[in-house]
Amino acid sequence: MHLVHVADGETRTLATDVSIAASFRQKLQGVMFRSSLPASYGLVFPFEAAKKRGVHMLFVRVPIDVLWLVDETVTAVTRLQPWTGFERHRADRIVELPAGAADAVSPGDRVELRE
Repeated sequence: MHLVHVADGETRTLATDVSIAASFRQKLQGVMFRSSLPASYGLVFPFEAAKKRGVHMLFVRVPIDVLWLVDETVTAVTRLQPWTGFERHRADRIVELPAGAADAVSPGDRVELRE
């Protein structure tokens, strides 16, 4: 699986090493306790319905870019800092990426998970 960013008729790969946080425990843990993230890594949190969802940075040691999506459309993009960051936006899917990976992503763009 890989994540692609689609905007202005262009497609760009965001991550080629993608994990899915499917269980409650995986969603709770996210990228906590990791000392680094590979440049090609992405963690996807799928949810059944769109609603306000938060991402915290407790026990997260590295800065990350977070994308909030509704039906593959980006609703918010945020860079969160280790230990102190917190953000909340509407989403049915959240994506965590290494800091800088989402620099070109803006609200209204599409981010798709592809095989």
